[in-house]
Amino acid sequence: MGLVTPFLQLSFLLAVILLAAKLAGYLAVRLHQPSVLGEMLAGILLGPSLLNLLHLPLIDDAALAETVSQLGQVGVLLLLFLAGLELHIADLRRSLRASALAGTLGAVLSILLGGATGLYFGLGPLPALFLGLTLGASSVSISAQTLLELKSLKSRVGLSLLGAAVFDDVLVIFLLSAFFALTSSSAGWANLLLVFGRMGLFFALALAFGLWLLPWLVKWVRNLPVSQGVLTLAIVVALGYALAAELLGGMAAITGAFLAGLMFARSPEKETLEPRLHALAYGFFVPIFFVNIGLSVDLFSLGGNLELALLVIFSALIGKLAGAGLGGRLAGLTWRESLQLGVGMVPRAEVSLIAGSAGVAAGLLGAREFSALVAMVLACTLAAPPLLRLLFHAPARPVVLNQSKQE
Repeated sequence: MGLVTPFLQLSFLLAVILLAAKLAGYLAVRLHQPSVLGEMLAGILLGPSLLNLLHLPLIDDAALAETVSQLGQVGVLLLLFLAGLELHIADLRRSLRASALAGTLGAVLSILLGGATGLYFGLGPLPALFLGLTLGASSVSISAQTLLELKSLKSRVGLSLLGAAVFDDVLVIFLLSAFFALTSSSAGWANLLLVFGRMGLFFALALAFGLWLLPWLVKWVRNLPVSQGVLTLAIVVALGYALAAELLGGMAAITGAFLAGLMFARSPEKETLEPRLHALAYGFFVPIFFVNIGLSVDLFSLGGNLELALLVIFSALIGKLAGAGLGGRLAGLTWRESLQLGVGMVPRAEVSLIAGSAGVAAGLLGAREFSALVAMVLACTLAAPPLLRLLFHAPARPVVLNQSKQE
């Protein structure tokens, strides 16, 4: 490529991705849809399904795709941190019953339907159960972004959704860990207790740090003669909680980032921190995340096992709609709110794909099952934003937090 260095190639990719994200988001809003839907569709158009942006002749650095993906992962961490920053622990406590029932029932029903699908297509009991487990975990970053745009994140449904995501994540990760522990040749029950202990230790340390040490740390950093010290501290804490969730708790990093946001929501610096972090996240990192979802999808590779893919998609949709919706109804939500909650729990992403990849490596799933999982993730991710928009009956508008302060 001569003088076209990897840095220049990355600069070109990021410029195209950000421009496409904002244009597609604008068009989606003009069509009365959430902007996140447009950003994901832009990624599909830029991906191998059409333009194949990451494999153009002028892009010869194979590591660039991974760099873009990792920048997107920072985006989803900031997105969940901001979602936590919008709330307060007391808000989630009020919706605890709905969160617990929706998260648990949505995961359990998805697992059962996924397992039945595997048995129907000839998988053995263990591979079928594992296929069901891959359908259990929701990824509420897409729904959280949509509810932010609809100004509904602090509604009963929004609070229940975010709390249900924590229950969902803990339950599914625990069940996946238990599956591998009990089917391995090592001491299964000992490994299971270790998994449970790691989760408990993470939550204990995260809450202790956030409730007692973080307020003092914020006050100390605020008085230091450094530029944007509290903003930097917030990013460091968000990344630290995400790392701890993965490495110590064995859970998804987004759970840690969300918990970090909840801890920062108690700080008096919240009002000044929120617009600054919002500008950083939505101006750069978050659009990369949503476009990158589409960049990883090749529509032409999903048609080989159409019947299996359709049934897996159906199981994933019904599992969350009926399971999480029933949980919300049992907790006292209206039928409409229960349906909104069920739709909000529909999206799947990183946990399903990571678990599916582990299943392929372990010989539990084959190429056709993994292809069906990819189709399921794509369908569920694209379906949720317009359905939420329809159910909330509100015009989709870009989120502008503390506009007067930004001006």
